[in-house]
Amino acid sequence: MVSVIIPVYNRKDLLFQAVSSVTAQTYRNFELIIVDDGSTDGLRGILEHADAGAAETEAELQAWENVLPKGFKKSEQFQYLSIPHSGFPGKVRNTGIRAATGSLIAFLDSDDLWCPEKLERQVSRLEKHPEIPLVHTREIWKRGEKTVSQKSQKHLREGNIFADSLKKCIIGPSTVCMKRSFLDKIGWFREDLEVAEDYELWLRLTSRSPVGYIDEPLTVKRAGHGKQQLSEKYGQIEIFRILGLMELVEAGWFSADASALGSACRDMAERELQRKTAIYAAGARKRGREEEAEQLERRLAKILS
Repeated sequence: MVSVIIPVYNRKDLLFQAVSSVTAQTYRNFELIIVDDGSTDGLRGILEHADAGAAETEAELQAWENVLPKGFKKSEQFQYLSIPHSGFPGKVRNTGIRAATGSLIAFLDSDDLWCPEKLERQVSRLEKHPEIPLVHTREIWKRGEKTVSQKSQKHLREGNIFADSLKKCIIGPSTVCMKRSFLDKIGWFREDLEVAEDYELWLRLTSRSPVGYIDEPLTVKRAGHGKQQLSEKYGQIEIFRILGLMELVEAGWFSADASALGSACRDMAERELQRKTAIYAAGARKRGREEEAEQLERRLAKILS
Protein backbone atom coordinates (compact mmCIF):
# COMPACT_ATOMS: atom_id res chain seq x y z
CA MET A 1 0.00 0.00 0.00
CA VAL A 2 1.08 3.57 -0.73
CA SER A 3 0.53 6.18 1.96
CA VAL A 4 -0.12 9.48 0.19
CA ILE A 5 0.70 12.45 2.43
CA ILE A 6 -0.55 15.94 1.57
CA PRO A 7 0.52 18.84 3.83
CA VAL A 8 -1.70 21.91 3.56
CA TYR A 9 -2.03 25.42 4.95
CA ASN A 10 -4.78 27.76 3.74
CA ARG A 11 -5.05 26.27 0.26
CA LYS A 12 -8.56 24.87 0.41
CA ASP A 13 -9.34 25.17 -3.30
CA LEU A 14 -5.93 23.97 -4.47
CA LEU A 15 -6.12 21.05 -2.04
CA PHE A 16 -9.42 20.00 -3.60
CA GLN A 17 -7.69 19.77 -6.98
CA ALA A 18 -4.70 17.90 -5.52
CA VAL A 19 -6.96 15.33 -3.85
CA SER A 20 -8.89 14.91 -7.09
CA SER A 21 -5.63 13.95 -8.81
CA VAL A 22 -5.00 11.34 -6.12
CA THR A 23 -8.43 9.74 -6.23
CA ALA A 24 -8.11 9.57 -10.04
CA GLN A 25 -5.03 7.34 -9.81
CA THR A 26 -5.11 4.08 -11.75
CA TYR A 27 -3.27 2.44 -8.83
CA ARG A 28 -5.93 1.95 -6.17
CA ASN A 29 -4.08 0.46 -3.20
CA PHE A 30 -3.41 3.68 -1.31
CA GLU A 31 -4.42 5.59 1.78
CA LEU A 32 -4.75 9.37 1.79
CA ILE A 33 -3.48 11.41 4.73
CA ILE A 34 -4.13 15.17 4.73
CA VAL A 35 -2.15 17.05 7.38
CA ASP A 36 -3.49 20.53 8.04
CA ASP A 37 -0.94 22.96 9.53
CA GLY A 38 -3.58 24.96 11.39
CA SER A 39 -5.43 26.41 8.38
CA THR A 40 -7.80 29.32 9.04
CA ASP A 41 -9.77 29.13 5.77
CA GLY A 42 -12.47 26.76 6.98
CA LEU A 43 -10.84 23.56 5.76
CA ARG A 44 -11.23 21.77 9.08
CA GLY A 45 -14.95 22.43 9.14
CA ILE A 46 -15.36 20.98 5.68
CA LEU A 47 -13.34 17.82 6.22
CA GLU A 48 -14.67 17.17 9.71
CA HIS A 49 -18.18 18.36 8.80
CA ALA A 50 -18.01 20.54 11.88
CA ASP A 51 -19.49 23.74 10.45
CA ALA A 52 -22.43 22.44 8.42
CA GLY A 53 -25.19 24.94 7.86
CA ALA A 54 -23.70 27.72 5.77
CA ALA A 55 -24.67 27.43 2.11
CA GLU A 56 -21.07 27.81 0.98
CA THR A 57 -19.90 25.11 3.37
CA GLU A 58 -22.66 22.75 2.31
CA ALA A 59 -21.72 23.24 -1.34
CA GLU A 60 -18.09 22.54 -0.55
CA LEU A 61 -19.03 19.46 1.44
CA GLN A 62 -20.99 18.13 -1.50
CA ALA A 63 -18.05 18.82 -3.81
CA TRP A 64 -15.75 16.83 -1.53
CA GLU A 65 -18.24 13.95 -1.39
CA ASN A 66 -18.18 13.87 -5.19
CA VAL A 67 -14.38 13.75 -5.31
CA LEU A 68 -13.82 11.10 -2.65
CA PRO A 69 -14.97 7.59 -3.60
CA LYS A 70 -18.15 6.45 -1.88
CA GLY A 71 -17.44 5.65 1.75
CA PHE A 72 -13.80 6.69 1.39
CA LYS A 73 -14.07 9.66 3.72
CA LYS A 74 -15.26 7.49 6.59
CA SER A 75 -12.91 4.57 5.94
CA GLU A 76 -9.44 3.70 7.15
CA GLN A 77 -8.17 4.81 3.73
CA PHE A 78 -8.64 8.48 4.65
CA GLN A 79 -7.23 10.50 7.52
CA TYR A 80 -7.52 14.21 8.16
CA LEU A 81 -5.08 15.42 10.80
CA SER A 82 -5.01 18.99 12.09
CA ILE A 83 -2.08 20.36 14.10
CA PRO A 84 -1.36 23.83 15.56
CA HIS A 85 0.25 26.04 12.92
CA SER A 86 4.02 25.61 12.80
CA GLY A 87 5.12 26.91 9.39
CA PHE A 88 7.63 24.05 9.13
CA PRO A 89 6.81 21.69 6.25
CA GLY A 90 9.04 18.95 7.67
CA LYS A 91 6.98 18.82 10.84
CA VAL A 92 3.75 18.67 8.85
CA ARG A 93 4.98 15.86 6.57
CA ASN A 94 6.41 13.94 9.53
CA THR A 95 3.00 14.04 11.19
CA GLY A 96 1.68 12.25 8.12
CA ILE A 97 4.53 9.73 8.11
CA ARG A 98 3.82 8.94 11.75
CA ALA A 99 0.21 8.09 10.88
CA ALA A 100 1.05 6.18 7.69
CA THR A 101 0.57 2.41 7.48
CA GLY A 102 1.78 1.77 3.91
CA SER A 103 5.10 0.19 2.99
CA LEU A 104 5.52 2.98 0.42
CA ILE A 105 5.29 6.73 1.00
CA ALA A 106 4.37 9.36 -1.58
CA PHE A 107 4.22 13.10 -0.96
CA LEU A 108 2.04 15.61 -2.78
CA ASP A 109 2.19 19.33 -2.01
CA SER A 110 -1.28 20.84 -1.82
CA ASP A 111 -0.67 23.11 -4.84
CA ASP A 112 0.62 20.32 -7.10
CA LEU A 113 -1.09 17.62 -9.17
CA TRP A 114 -0.47 14.05 -10.28
CA CYS A 115 -1.19 12.49 -13.65
CA PRO A 116 -3.46 9.42 -13.30
CA GLU A 117 -0.82 6.75 -13.89
CA LYS A 118 1.90 8.21 -11.62
CA LEU A 119 1.63 5.80 -8.70
CA GLU A 120 1.10 2.77 -10.91
CA ARG A 121 4.27 3.49 -12.86
CA GLN A 122 6.31 4.12 -9.71
CA VAL A 123 5.13 1.05 -7.82
CA SER A 124 5.92 -1.09 -10.87
CA ARG A 125 9.44 0.37 -11.08
CA LEU A 126 10.09 -0.21 -7.38
CA GLU A 127 8.88 -3.82 -7.65
CA LYS A 128 11.18 -4.48 -10.61
CA HIS A 129 14.19 -2.83 -8.94
CA PRO A 130 14.19 -3.75 -5.23
CA GLU A 131 17.67 -2.24 -4.81
CA ILE A 132 16.23 1.25 -5.40
CA PRO A 133 14.49 2.90 -2.40
CA LEU A 134 13.01 5.87 -4.28
CA VAL A 135 11.59 6.66 -7.71
CA HIS A 136 10.83 10.21 -8.81
CA THR A 137 9.35 11.57 -12.03
CA ARG A 138 9.74 14.41 -14.46
CA GLU A 139 7.62 17.48 -13.67
CA ILE A 140 5.64 19.95 -15.71
CA TRP A 141 6.30 23.39 -14.24
CA LYS A 142 3.38 25.79 -14.30
CA ARG A 143 3.37 29.46 -13.32
CA GLY A 144 -0.24 30.45 -13.53
CA GLU A 145 -1.41 29.24 -16.93
CA LYS A 146 2.08 29.36 -18.45
CA THR A 147 4.29 26.28 -18.79
CA VAL A 148 7.86 27.06 -17.73
CA SER A 149 10.64 25.66 -19.92
CA GLN A 150 13.11 23.27 -18.27
CA LYS A 151 15.66 23.25 -21.10
CA SER A 152 18.30 24.80 -18.84
CA GLN A 153 17.89 22.08 -16.20
CA LYS A 154 20.81 19.79 -16.91
CA HIS A 155 21.65 17.38 -14.11
CA LEU A 156 21.77 13.67 -13.41
CA ARG A 157 18.38 12.38 -12.28
CA GLU A 158 18.92 8.62 -11.95
CA GLY A 159 21.52 6.40 -10.33
CA ASN A 160 24.11 7.99 -8.03
CA ILE A 161 22.95 11.60 -8.15
CA PHE A 162 24.55 12.88 -4.94
CA ALA A 163 27.00 15.23 -6.70
CA ASP A 164 24.17 17.03 -8.51
CA SER A 165 21.93 16.95 -5.42
CA LEU A 166 24.53 19.01 -3.57
CA LYS A 167 24.08 21.94 -5.95
CA LYS A 168 20.33 22.32 -5.41
CA CYS A 169 17.18 20.32 -4.75
CA ILE A 170 16.74 18.17 -7.85
CA ILE A 171 14.07 15.84 -6.45
CA GLY A 172 10.65 17.46 -6.16
CA PRO A 173 8.77 16.17 -3.08
CA SER A 174 5.56 15.79 -5.12
CA THR A 175 7.37 13.52 -7.60
CA VAL A 176 8.51 10.96 -5.01
CA CYS A 177 7.38 7.46 -4.17
CA MET A 178 9.73 5.71 -1.74
CA LYS A 179 10.12 2.80 0.63
CA ARG A 180 9.06 3.55 4.20
CA SER A 181 11.77 1.21 5.53
CA PHE A 182 14.54 3.27 3.91
CA LEU A 183 13.03 6.53 5.13
CA ASP A 184 13.02 5.14 8.66
CA LYS A 185 16.66 4.12 8.20
CA ILE A 186 17.99 7.52 7.14
CA GLY A 187 15.60 9.59 9.25
CA TRP A 188 12.60 11.74 8.39
CA PHE A 189 12.41 15.42 7.47
CA ARG A 190 14.06 17.94 9.75
CA GLU A 191 11.42 19.87 11.64
CA ASP A 192 13.50 22.98 12.33
CA LEU A 193 14.18 24.08 8.73
CA GLU A 194 11.51 26.38 7.34
CA VAL A 195 12.90 25.98 3.81
CA ALA A 196 15.14 23.38 2.07
CA GLU A 197 14.10 20.56 4.39
CA ASP A 198 13.63 18.45 1.26
CA TYR A 199 17.12 19.32 -0.03
CA GLU A 200 18.62 18.17 3.27
CA LEU A 201 16.69 14.87 3.30
CA TRP A 202 17.59 14.02 -0.30
CA LEU A 203 21.27 14.61 0.52
CA ARG A 204 21.04 12.00 3.25
CA LEU A 205 19.26 9.60 0.91
CA THR A 206 21.42 10.05 -2.20
CA SER A 207 24.61 9.70 -0.18
CA ARG A 208 23.46 6.23 0.81
CA SER A 209 21.77 4.90 -2.32
CA PRO A 210 21.11 5.39 -6.03
CA VAL A 211 17.59 6.43 -7.03
CA GLY A 212 15.23 5.63 -9.89
CA TYR A 213 13.64 8.07 -12.30
CA ILE A 214 10.74 7.96 -14.76
CA ASP A 215 11.49 10.38 -17.57
CA GLU A 216 7.87 11.32 -18.17
CA PRO A 217 5.97 14.36 -16.84
CA LEU A 218 3.74 12.59 -14.33
CA THR A 219 3.70 15.47 -11.81
CA VAL A 220 2.50 19.05 -12.28
CA LYS A 221 4.32 21.62 -10.12
CA ARG A 222 2.32 24.83 -9.79
CA ALA A 223 3.35 28.35 -8.75
CA GLY A 224 2.00 31.83 -9.32
CA HIS A 225 -1.40 30.86 -7.96
CA GLY A 226 -1.71 33.70 -5.46
CA LYS A 227 -0.84 31.59 -2.40
CA GLN A 228 2.56 32.31 -0.88
CA GLN A 229 5.10 29.50 -1.10
CA LEU A 230 7.76 29.20 1.58
CA SER A 231 10.50 29.13 -1.06
CA GLU A 232 9.34 32.61 -2.16
CA LYS A 233 9.04 34.08 1.35
CA TYR A 234 12.72 34.99 1.72
CA GLY A 235 13.55 35.88 -1.87
CA GLN A 236 16.48 33.44 -1.85
CA ILE A 237 16.87 30.13 -0.04
CA GLU A 238 20.59 29.36 -0.39
CA ILE A 239 21.30 30.06 3.28
CA PHE A 240 18.89 27.27 4.24
CA ARG A 241 20.71 24.85 1.94
CA ILE A 242 24.04 25.93 3.43
CA LEU A 243 22.79 25.38 6.98
CA GLY A 244 21.32 21.98 6.12
CA LEU A 245 24.52 20.82 4.42
CA MET A 246 26.74 22.38 7.08
CA GLU A 247 24.99 20.53 9.89
CA LEU A 248 25.22 17.21 8.02
CA VAL A 249 28.97 17.69 7.62
CA GLU A 250 29.27 18.85 11.22
CA ALA A 251 27.38 15.78 12.46
CA GLY A 252 29.65 13.47 10.46
CA TRP A 253 26.80 12.09 8.33
CA PHE A 254 29.06 11.58 5.31
CA SER A 255 31.83 10.08 7.45
CA ALA A 256 29.56 7.47 9.04
CA ASP A 257 29.55 5.41 5.82
CA ALA A 258 32.92 3.64 5.63
CA SER A 259 32.46 2.63 1.99
CA ALA A 260 34.20 4.26 -0.96
CA LEU A 261 30.89 5.96 -1.77
CA GLY A 262 30.77 7.43 1.72
CA SER A 263 34.33 8.76 1.50
CA ALA A 264 33.67 10.34 -1.89
CA CYS A 265 30.44 11.90 -0.65
CA ARG A 266 32.23 13.45 2.33
CA ASP A 267 34.86 15.07 0.12
CA MET A 268 32.24 16.35 -2.34
CA ALA A 269 30.08 17.68 0.50
CA GLU A 270 32.96 19.59 2.07
CA ARG A 271 34.00 21.13 -1.25
CA GLU A 272 30.45 22.19 -2.08
CA LEU A 273 29.95 23.61 1.41
CA GLN A 274 33.10 25.71 1.01
CA ARG A 275 31.93 26.93 -2.40
CA LYS A 276 28.43 27.82 -1.24
CA THR A 277 29.70 29.56 1.90
CA ALA A 278 32.24 31.64 -0.05
CA ILE A 279 29.61 32.82 -2.52
CA TYR A 280 27.06 33.60 0.17
CA ALA A 281 29.58 35.41 2.41
CA ALA A 282 30.73 37.56 -0.50
CA GLY A 283 27.12 38.51 -1.21
CA ALA A 284 26.47 39.28 2.46
CA ARG A 285 29.49 41.60 2.60
CA LYS A 286 28.38 43.34 -0.57
CA ARG A 287 25.08 44.11 1.17
CA GLY A 288 26.76 45.32 4.38
CA ARG A 289 26.18 42.17 6.45
CA GLU A 290 29.80 41.69 7.53
CA GLU A 291 28.96 40.04 10.86
CA GLU A 292 26.77 37.41 9.20
CA ALA A 293 29.54 36.58 6.72
CA GLU A 294 32.17 36.28 9.44
CA GLN A 295 29.98 34.06 11.64
CA LEU A 296 29.33 31.67 8.76
CA GLU A 297 33.01 31.54 7.82
CA ARG A 298 34.12 30.94 11.42
CA ARG A 299 31.64 28.09 11.79
CA LEU A 300 32.82 26.52 8.55
CA ALA A 301 36.49 26.79 9.58
CA LYS A 302 35.74 25.11 12.90
CA ILE A 303 33.89 22.24 11.21
CA LEU A 304 36.64 21.59 8.67
CA SER A 305 39.55 21.98 11.10
